[in-house]
Amino acid sequence: MKHLFSRLGAALLLGTLALSAAADTWPSKTIRFVVPFGPGGANDLVARAVAEVASKQLGQAIIVENKPGAGSVLGADIVAKSAPDGYTFLTPAGGVVTNAMIKTRMPYKEEDLVPVAMMAVSPSIIVVPFDSPIKDLKGLIAASKAGPGLNFSTAGTGSTPHFVAEMLKLRSGAKIQVIPYKSGSEGMVAVIGKQVDATSEASVVVLPQIKGGKLRAVASTWNRRIAALPDLPTAQEQGYPNVFIGHWSGVFAPRGTPDDILEKMNRAVDMALKSTELRARLIPQGIDPVGGTRADFIKFLASEKARLGPIAKAADMKED
Repeated sequence: MKHLFSRLGAALLLGTLALSAAADTWPSKTIRFVVPFGPGGANDLVARAVAEVASKQLGQAIIVENKPGAGSVLGADIVAKSAPDGYTFLTPAGGVVTNAMIKTRMPYKEEDLVPVAMMAVSPSIIVVPFDSPIKDLKGLIAASKAGPGLNFSTAGTGSTPHFVAEMLKLRSGAKIQVIPYKSGSEGMVAVIGKQVDATSEASVVVLPQIKGGKLRAVASTWNRRIAALPDLPTAQEQGYPNVFIGHWSGVFAPRGTPDDILEKMNRAVDMALKSTELRARLIPQGIDPVGGTRADFIKFLASEKARLGPIAKAADMKED
């Protein structure tokens, strides 16, 4: 038995030394960013932009792979079960926090994914058809109360637009019927075609339609105005501080990835987001680069859980 424990101790020591050596030489090969959504969306766009610039900081290529499915759970599960060697990272959206709130079963544990860096936020914008009589958020809420209510499209249960709709119901008493679609883009098209009265979608998705005269923006739901749409007041400025959410994206690693590697990736992402090159690319599309330390990101995630959990419970959100 004594010899068994000695061998186990030696194996653990060798494993620790191997991880330490790997962290010292990291990165020595191509890194993979797994986007748990299809190509072309806000998360995919941000991940590809950050990967391109961060790869220059690290001296190794970062490739982006799209693994959509199950409300981002499929891609998250792939990364959670990947080797913790610093060569596979997840670049998800808010679902990495909210999926556990609405799904009865998850294929991985929350602690299997370790926060690495905040990337960016695409603030939500509440929109109506361009020729709608609704001009602002107070007008939307008043219109919902004046009749049978408004139909509000979402990207499915637990999506950011769904949370916006429930915030409006809970915080302002708005009469809103949630109409789920398969994606935010489909929900936006439904507003343009007047199948529904309103929706809320990421700035990068709806900004071209707003500037093209197909949608009218009535409020943004982040904590500051969007640089690409400076005349649009936030919900907070219009008297509704609790209507607050954004389409954020971040970087996570499998549990067990050495801290040295996590810190190096964090610094590379943060430096990329501070670069003139990346800011010039993202800000005109309505995307707000964030960055910051790992501690900043962990604090943000804790606040999102504390704020959104009660809303999911009050709305009785259940997986589709």
